[in-house]
Amino acid sequence: MSIDRETFETASEDDLAELSAPQRVLGFLAAHGDRAFEAREIASRVDLDDGTVSTALSRLKDRGLVEHKATYWAVSDDEERLRDYDGYERATALFNDRLGEEDRDAWHEHAPDEPHPTEATDESQ
Repeated sequence: MSIDRETFETASEDDLAELSAPQRVLGFLAAHGDRAFEAREIASRVDLDDGTVSTALSRLKDRGLVEHKATYWAVSDDEERLRDYDGYERATALFNDRLGEEDRDAWHEHAPDEPHPTEATDESQ
């Protein structure tokens, strides 16, 4: 991956440090928190080989940061655990810089009017 000369001259070494494989994988899954992916698709999207991603996913699962079902992987919904993970904040900042921060108002604008069926209460019970 290359960077432009101005970034090279103005960024600190910490800003330019490459994210580790687990940080890249977790950052990708966090940026797409509403979806689950197969390991090979994650590898393709974060530009790492399949073995590296599989190892990263296993380590992230051991830390409770991702969930695994069948052949699919998704970021954990345990926000406190994610906040406590030291690489999560750095990966989030990187993705915010590249993709822009999320706009909560835009999320609410497109949210459905009815709750998801798993959140609906059955008053007959």
